[in-house]
Amino acid sequence: MALPAVSIQVRSGDEVDAALRRAADTAAAGARLIEWRIDELASEPSAASATRRLVDESPIPSIVTCRTRSEGGGFDGSDELRGALLATVVGADHPPRYVDIELAAFERSRTLRAVLEAALDSGRDRDVHTSLILSAHDFDRRPKDLLQKVQRMVSEPMCAVIKVAWHARSLRDNLEAFDLLAERRKPMIALCTGRFGLLSRVLAGKFGGLMTYAAQRRGDETASGQPTLDELVNLYRFRRIGPDTRVYGIIGWPAEHSVGPALHNAGFEALGHDGVYLPMPIGPGYELFKATVGAMLDSPRLDFRGASVTSPHKQNLLRFARERGAAVGQNTQRIGAANTLLVKDDGALECLNTDAPAFREALCESMGIQVDGLTGLRVAVLGAGGVGRAVVAALAEAGARTVVFNRTVKRAEILAAAFNGVASDSGKRAEVAVGEPGAPRDVRFDVIVNCTTIGMAGGPAPARSPLPAGVELGGNVTVFDTVYTPNRTPLIIQAESRGARTICGSAMFLRQAAMQCERWTGKNAPVEVFERQLAKYFCQNPEP
Repeated sequence: MALPAVSIQVRSGDEVDAALRRAADTAAAGARLIEWRIDELASEPSAASATRRLVDESPIPSIVTCRTRSEGGGFDGSDELRGALLATVVGADHPPRYVDIELAAFERSRTLRAVLEAALDSGRDRDVHTSLILSAHDFDRRPKDLLQKVQRMVSEPMCAVIKVAWHARSLRDNLEAFDLLAERRKPMIALCTGRFGLLSRVLAGKFGGLMTYAAQRRGDETASGQPTLDELVNLYRFRRIGPDTRVYGIIGWPAEHSVGPALHNAGFEALGHDGVYLPMPIGPGYELFKATVGAMLDSPRLDFRGASVTSPHKQNLLRFARERGAAVGQNTQRIGAANTLLVKDDGALECLNTDAPAFREALCESMGIQVDGLTGLRVAVLGAGGVGRAVVAALAEAGARTVVFNRTVKRAEILAAAFNGVASDSGKRAEVAVGEPGAPRDVRFDVIVNCTTIGMAGGPAPARSPLPAGVELGGNVTVFDTVYTPNRTPLIIQAESRGARTICGSAMFLRQAAMQCERWTGKNAPVEVFERQLAKYFCQNPEP
């Protein structure tokens, strides 16, 4: 099992007491290693005594790292100064478990190498001795000579642990990190940084990584993309991840603000399902979606078993599924968009749309009506993307009179034409029209549904409502926002202030998530667990 390590920066001798208190808290929270980052402390006269105290009083085994500026740290002194400091710490009565030195510095400086070699050799007869981590970092890109660096570390007798970290260009970079770990010839740490690198950090234990790094709290990251220790241990259940863990995720752009990990990981825990659910950001465009999802499916080691898919990729998922020969239900085909990918035990793919039934259930329950009660209601749908298609399909099936509003009229016309006048499975003929560009202004509707990303946390317009001020609202109007982060969006707040009945996106989200969970695990979804996790999430992430 990989060890969760937390980095604590100590910039001066005055910070030692506070740093040790933080280390105690971190150990109690589940860390198994403390990395003392002494980049700036190293230049102080008290550096040796302060560092020895940090190591001596550390509540758990520690790593001492004095990282140079060239590889993302804050040390700008000489190799001689750094070598002498580390040698003093290694030679102390209570040495650290590891010291971390950059491969480039180790190969460049004969003095640094000689000093470290002498210090490390002198302590090898002790019960507890220090081992050397050789590391290579690139916070801009994947280094062209990555494999050559790994090989040089493998060949270096003094190197006990190999560490490589680079800035991920996409989720696909994680797959190379996993391959390096699986094929390692020495204990290894292989991590990707940036927004695409979370998979490498959370899944380190699945592929035999020695450790992964987390921040004690948000804002303390020593590299971009680090989760907090609480996220790593509790949200992603890091200590339960092993070789057989199945991988799931939320695919979207953005994906990091999703509540999905909180719900599905808790659901897997409640069901005893060996799986982990992660944010999987994939930028806009079909080719990028196809290349990334295809690479994850084709990876012989990842065990990628399914995903929730959100904006802007719901139509991309359906296109991808068709090209891959996946099973696609008739209703999903009719909608023209999917939000769920399932990989079966035999590798066969299935894609489906849980948005449509989840929307219909949430709307009817909140309005206190049966599905037949939607017949003839006048409904405005804002947006013609993937979720808009699911909502229009659900309304058309029920016989509602739907008008689609979208910034691009052509896209609204295509959506309306797909359902207008077509007899549904219920035998009712759909009535779908196209409104003027933008949002409804002068016509009164019974229901208004937002299917855009306006108002979504992390989206392009998180502080805006999609409705102009002049739209007629009141007690006879129901406003449904499919955005669920935050729970009370600007649209919901606007509608409530004008007396309308409101339905938050969480109502739809809970239902569609439960359907996804059941398909992935083959068990009834723990809806009560989902509800508690959602309430906890909104409590921890109050409205802006």
